[in-house]
Amino acid sequence: MAKVTFLGLGVMGAPMAGHLAKAGHAVTVYNRTTARAEAWVAAHGGTLGRTPAEAAAGAEFVMACVGNDDDLRAVCTGPEGAFGAMARGTVFVDHTTVSARVTRELHAQAAGAGIGFVDAPVSGGQAGAENGVLSIMCGGSATDYARAEPVMAAYARVCRLLGDSGAGQIAKMMNQIAIAGLVQGLSEALHFGEKAGMDGRAVIEVISQGAAGSWQMANRHETMLDDHFDHGFAVDWMRKDLGICLQAADEVGAALPVTALVDQFYKEVQAMGGGRWDTSSLIRRLRRFDGR
Repeated sequence: MAKVTFLGLGVMGAPMAGHLAKAGHAVTVYNRTTARAEAWVAAHGGTLGRTPAEAAAGAEFVMACVGNDDDLRAVCTGPEGAFGAMARGTVFVDHTTVSARVTRELHAQAAGAGIGFVDAPVSGGQAGAENGVLSIMCGGSATDYARAEPVMAAYARVCRLLGDSGAGQIAKMMNQIAIAGLVQGLSEALHFGEKAGMDGRAVIEVISQGAAGSWQMANRHETMLDDHFDHGFAVDWMRKDLGICLQAADEVGAALPVTALVDQFYKEVQAMGGGRWDTSSLIRRLRRFDGR
């Protein structure tokens, strides 16, 4: 068991930190909104830190799941950032989806202070976090990863080291690129079936067992057919992630034409007021043309 700090208690971070506590680790938490951290401690025990530095003091591992590049920099190297309080030989594990550029920047700063740094973005959504079955894609040194992996096991279904610093973030970009195309394809298939008078649930029962099957089809087709999107991974977050993908693609010279197109479709969903809708709400954009 280890002394672990968790920075960021959103819909992903709060249950992830909960699994660490359940596994028997000594957990200290920090959240920008202190009331949320107080509620977490009331539910799970552990300790509350009023700043990232206060929370990180004395920890062997510091995990983070915050919003974006700037948020990550703030909790790491801001005036009250965690790096300033972490001892040499400790490990920082970042579960935030951010750019590979900021990951490598912070990895270098951590190394200069004798701190390990593993980029470890996750996939599986809120349900995966709550059930402790996330897929974790990691970048960093083999030594740092080997130390952190038993701690991450508290909320992982699969956890792999995929390369040096930034490799985890590149893998997460690949994940989001694949999801964007899948959700658009599923939206078009369901919308086409509606227009053709088919029973969408009956069709999915058949085609989900064949080559068209996917996590999105299995877990989102019913709510898509019901036009229900008040759950899941928000469109705003997906656009943030796709922006990271498209910028990285420009940097490495990769063409992402479908991803760029779906990103614009999500922009239209935001304009419809759907920034907090689940990413499967792409079908509502298609239904808009039917007057729905």
